[in-house]
Amino acid sequence: MLFLLALPATARAEEATLVTRDLPVAGSRSLASARAPERFNLVGLHWQGPGRVLFRTRALSGRWSAWRPADPEAEDKPDPRTAEARRHGTWRLGNPYWTGASDRIQYRLSGRVTRLRALYVWSPVEAAPTREPAMAASPVIVSRSSWQASEAIRRAAPRYASSVRFAVVHHSAGSNNYTRAQSAAVVRGIQLYHVRGNGWDDIGYNFLVDRYGQVFEGRFGGVERNVIGAHAQGFNTGSVGVALLGNYDAVALSSEARSALVRLLAWRLDVAHVDPLQAFTMPSGGNPRYPTGVPVFLRPISGHRDVGFTSCPGSVVYGQLNLLARAVSVTGLPKLYAPAATPVAGRIRFTGRLSSSIPWTVTVTDPVGTQVATGGGFGAVVDWTWDARVVPAGRYSWAIRAGTTLRPATGTVIAGGSAALTLSAVSASPATVSPNGDGFADATTIRYTLGTPATVTATVLDADGAALATLFSELKPAGAQSFSWLPDALPDGSYTVLISAKTFDNREVASSVPVSVNRTLSFVSAKPATLSPNGDGRSDSLRVSFTLATDADVTVTVRAGALVTATLLAGRFGPGARSVDWDGKLGGVPIPDGTYDAIVEATTSLGVASQATKLVVDTTPPVLRLVSAFKRLATLSEPATVTSVVDGRTRVFIRRKAGLFRIPAPSSYRSARLLARDRAGNAARPVSVRRQQPKRRTPARAGAAARPAVPRG
Repeated sequence: MLFLLALPATARAEEATLVTRDLPVAGSRSLASARAPERFNLVGLHWQGPGRVLFRTRALSGRWSAWRPADPEAEDKPDPRTAEARRHGTWRLGNPYWTGASDRIQYRLSGRVTRLRALYVWSPVEAAPTREPAMAASPVIVSRSSWQASEAIRRAAPRYASSVRFAVVHHSAGSNNYTRAQSAAVVRGIQLYHVRGNGWDDIGYNFLVDRYGQVFEGRFGGVERNVIGAHAQGFNTGSVGVALLGNYDAVALSSEARSALVRLLAWRLDVAHVDPLQAFTMPSGGNPRYPTGVPVFLRPISGHRDVGFTSCPGSVVYGQLNLLARAVSVTGLPKLYAPAATPVAGRIRFTGRLSSSIPWTVTVTDPVGTQVATGGGFGAVVDWTWDARVVPAGRYSWAIRAGTTLRPATGTVIAGGSAALTLSAVSASPATVSPNGDGFADATTIRYTLGTPATVTATVLDADGAALATLFSELKPAGAQSFSWLPDALPDGSYTVLISAKTFDNREVASSVPVSVNRTLSFVSAKPATLSPNGDGRSDSLRVSFTLATDADVTVTVRAGALVTATLLAGRFGPGARSVDWDGKLGGVPIPDGTYDAIVEATTSLGVASQATKLVVDTTPPVLRLVSAFKRLATLSEPATVTSVVDGRTRVFIRRKAGLFRIPAPSSYRSARLLARDRAGNAARPVSVRRQQPKRRTPARAGAAARPAVPRG
């Protein structure tokens, strides 16, 4: 049972703020000092270069803190090759430190540091009410709305893993001297630092626990769902990250924090049906300690140092992890571990382990909820097989239960039917991938069509046909299927993706598709996107840029369809960034207006790597005409930026469509002048308007008698 504490919404008198300032690095090898632009209570440093940074802060009382390393937990990061990881570029990210109210920072540098940046966070402190758990074995979780998370700054929707296999325990490495009321402010400050400072999607941790035993919901997406965090580089997928607020290198956990951590881990691992005492191996997703694909032996409750070069979660807490795991294993019993539904020759075998010998049942229901099969037994082992050949083909739901206090396991399987097994329309798009992070052909999408439900296995083979990796092996329904593959761990070369399908009754079929990995060419661009080679000084020349990873024969051409209009570059070049400029002319004459492709081709022993980018040539100025001075109407022949000067007042606006538009002028204007430039910078002939003012009537003289009307006839 989960108790998620959602407090009544209250208006926050003061928002959390983040201010960034670059700090001088010249002459700061011994000691440098900087006054913050405003008060702060959480701070972190970013820098460029391989050197190290130490810092300390001064409280408003004038007392200086101890010296701290800027990044003691350097691998509290998103997984490599994700959008979150790419946003910080070449900056090294320091950890956010809770300092309490402070106004000054001092820093020391060692090694080469070329740039240094301080990120000052002020997170307001608000009183928090007393919280009590609903049940002894259930965690009290302070919801995001209660600690007033900023949902407006989240950058992307949450991503989910297929399962959670273990928990990673961290400490935040900041001060332990915070009050109970300050804990929510610490969490808010960490979120602001992670999102606005580091460029991440949200706060990196899934949960945070303070020294008073308060548990805070971390990353958005649902506390019971397998949300992928940004807390353990290379191991975020399949883990849940729990951060202890404070530094535990030499300080023991309080009894309140330890009790809350045990309840939290007991509940969250129970949601995932993970045995807290059953060790396992897991391949790394890539980090400085474990390269991509390296299997790592892990405990279900691991410290961050188990998966990276870090001292996290502090020596004191790390030394207690085995004791914590044993406490977790006896909290909230009984439990079900490792439930599974495995197809075996047309049948489904249901298995699992129980924490003690108790009665258990397995039920299977069809898509409308009607029970189609049930089985059961007594003991600590669940093992029952269902003959799925007798039911129509489709997706069925299953559940393993053992009493009213045990959390059941549920899932779905594809079962039944005897349609012909076919595997057709296997393709890869693109067939050549370039997983170098430039956003072009980094991954390929492999598509295929199944004639009947089957277990599909995707295997990567090298040029000699040897198996390198299994991408997945899963039950799939009949019909069109697809999956995305990012071969970032493979060297350049030729590969084959083998798709095999196997039914419950052991019928099997396979098909394959070739995929090439070629990182020779990257970061191709052509600027400006709209070229106007007419000599007016605007968008007159084009620069095509690209980067080579190795020696290659390169051609850069401009083409209209299949026809080569111009060859800008041809030759052999070494690795590195290159560019070529072009004036948009052939024989001194601008090429005709139209849409072209700027194409870079790099040829090596791997074949031809090619990237194209669209280019528009436009030397024709827009036509600007006055339609009605009285109605203040004009017309444009194409989209353009319009500048209007009406009675000396200037306004600039963008017309995104051709056609009629209203001149922004009052009904009684005297003069107007209109100018327009299209996207290529071509200027229309200006239009000037001088409007005649209506004549005023001469008022009758005062006292004059009105002339009487003379009747006709």
